[in-house]
Amino acid sequence: MSLVEDLRKTVIASYEVDAETASTQSFDFPLMPLGTAYDMGRDANGIPLFDPRIFDSREFQRNPYPYYRILRDHYPVYHDKLHNCYFVTRYNDIAECYFDGLGYNTIPKGSSNHVLGNTQLELSGIEHSRRRNLYGRHLVGAALTKRIGAICKLANEMIDEWFNPASGMTEYDPATGKYTMELGKAFANEFPIRVVCQVLGFPDEARDKFYYWYKYMMGGIGGRDYEQKGLMARQDLEDFVESIVEERRLKPNFLLDDEGNEVAPDIISELCKTIVDGDVLSTEEITSNIALIVGGGGETTRGAILNMWYLLLQHPDQMEAVLNNDPLWDAAFHETLRHSSSIGGQPRQNTFDVELQGVKVPAGSLMHMVDFSANHDERIFADPEKFDIFRNDLYSEKILRSGYKKDGRTNHMAFGVGPHLCPGAWISHQEGSIGSSIMSKRIKNVRIATERMAKDIDGVSLAPIGLGAINELWLEFEAM
Repeated sequence: MSLVEDLRKTVIASYEVDAETASTQSFDFPLMPLGTAYDMGRDANGIPLFDPRIFDSREFQRNPYPYYRILRDHYPVYHDKLHNCYFVTRYNDIAECYFDGLGYNTIPKGSSNHVLGNTQLELSGIEHSRRRNLYGRHLVGAALTKRIGAICKLANEMIDEWFNPASGMTEYDPATGKYTMELGKAFANEFPIRVVCQVLGFPDEARDKFYYWYKYMMGGIGGRDYEQKGLMARQDLEDFVESIVEERRLKPNFLLDDEGNEVAPDIISELCKTIVDGDVLSTEEITSNIALIVGGGGETTRGAILNMWYLLLQHPDQMEAVLNNDPLWDAAFHETLRHSSSIGGQPRQNTFDVELQGVKVPAGSLMHMVDFSANHDERIFADPEKFDIFRNDLYSEKILRSGYKKDGRTNHMAFGVGPHLCPGAWISHQEGSIGSSIMSKRIKNVRIATERMAKDIDGVSLAPIGLGAINELWLEFEAM
């Protein structure tokens, strides 16, 4: 019996056994060429079979998109009995679910609030809008525009450190005049955290604690093993914020421009004076909003910066175009998030029994809205595996909250769409585009230090991004 036939029979059998039994039937999927799915066999009608154990494999982590295509084409709402959930993989279906707050009622209860506190992530309708609006208006529009100077200043301060030998951020070869550094450590990991820290209004000395809060609260959401550390970090954040809130209620703090002039109050100061139902917000309410901003303030931007430079440097014609036309950083940022987002999707629970794409989903089921797959849906984006900052089907201007299509172009799903669009989307866009633009004006002749980078299965090609973001990006460059 062939390996494929043996696997086919195993897959069919797995539909008939309980999850505990299926989970013991492990299979080591071979690593395939990028863009090619492992053949899991076909049913009597010639439809490709799909083994849910692929989700747990290394092959899926590095080469997910051909498997998502199988799901989109043949199982657009896939019932994964092994992991006891449903995967929704087509763009239009996901968008419909995101905009239907009644039928697909936010994320499963208890999956985040045990660490972050009582945030709007697990709310919907009027209560969700009320909580989101407490701080959301401070992260968009004119309020955010006023903070561009602060973002630029922070970026330049960090880049200055690259050329300070005492910082240890770079290695310098005087014989060639070239610097070598790892972009994550030198910039991408910390830049978005510093920006959010400043916009919130934390003092500079809280920067190290901010990273601690972010790391462990996000880790605590991820599973039981890290929950206790996440709760400890959340309590430490609340204790710290309590003292700041008491001060800011009496004396607001302001962000300053380069000349030292007051530009806008920080977000903590804004929250302290916010009145809801005739009363000011409690310290706990303010802390919960801050915890959400802390949690969402790092990973998307970090991943976008690393992935964007990784992709652009592998497409030198596009890199050259961006360097010669600064506004193209916006297009590069959005195409990066479409092509290789670091955030994969959002879970939902359906309020009622629903039928989607012919699949009946019982009320209360865990449904994964797979943004990774939506961003590669060929029904929406032509040649979706291709990285192309010039594509004419991707909307890459001001992020749309109320809609997701304009002028024949469509938003990517990296921030979601609809009422639960990531509230930090606009500041993430600023950090990624502005930070990268400033970098490009401080360094030249940049190339990937391939000898220090992870390789793909052939041992020669650069490793693919796969799901999420690359961990390291080693660069070689000269100073401007």
